[in-house]
Amino acid sequence: MDKGGGGITLPPFFSLSAFETIGSTNEYARKLADQGSVEGQLVWSQVQEQGVGRRGRGWTSPKGNLYCSLMLRPNCTAAEGAKLSFLIAVALYNTLLEFLPVGSDLALKWPNDLLVSKQKIAGILLESKSNASGNLDWLVIGTGVNIENYPKWTEGLPATSLKKEGGRVSVNRVLESYCLNLLELYTLWQANGFEPIRKMWLERATGIGFPIVVRLAKQEFNGIFSDLDPSGALILTEADGSIKHVTAGEVFFPAS
Repeated sequence: MDKGGGGITLPPFFSLSAFETIGSTNEYARKLADQGSVEGQLVWSQVQEQGVGRRGRGWTSPKGNLYCSLMLRPNCTAAEGAKLSFLIAVALYNTLLEFLPVGSDLALKWPNDLLVSKQKIAGILLESKSNASGNLDWLVIGTGVNIENYPKWTEGLPATSLKKEGGRVSVNRVLESYCLNLLELYTLWQANGFEPIRKMWLERATGIGFPIVVRLAKQEFNGIFSDLDPSGALILTEADGSIKHVTAGEVFFPAS
């Protein structure tokens, strides 16, 4: 049941639908998109009963964390729209930095995870639909942030939460800060494209210049994480000097 904003203050760009319990915030945002709603629709729930992460994995969604989905209608191709995952990652980074203790080891992990001391604290899921012209009709960006609770293990990584890391903050405050940061970066992206976002992401990323392992469904690559190209692909330099542009996969850091 839609419960309204409940004391949340957001810029006029956002139209908030707030729930105590929902199946999936992404699913509800997709419905709003297909019904013709304008961009800025934000779906937020205290609990998700059918939360979904990347590649269809379940996303544990107990009360006390942030679960929200934002619907946008960027006037761009699907390839350009996919790069907005990096924008969202930077927005979440800037938000969490505000609430974590000074000196916390917060970093972005390609393609769209946030880590504190190499433990996952937040994740991002993009879903989209294109129109007849080939451009995006809508883009739904789902985010989950561990504030009070965290699962034992997340996609091959240990997990953590703001509370565990010494942060003391309400879900409401995290949501408000996230929306402000997101809108600022979305406005920048609309005016200047992906390049300034790419630079911000690289400044906050972990693993740049160091060995990594990239795992695909049936392949595995080892090399140095050299850069992020203008398409958002990870640039991997292998031992023989050859370059790979990785557009999908899981990144792991070898034990030192």
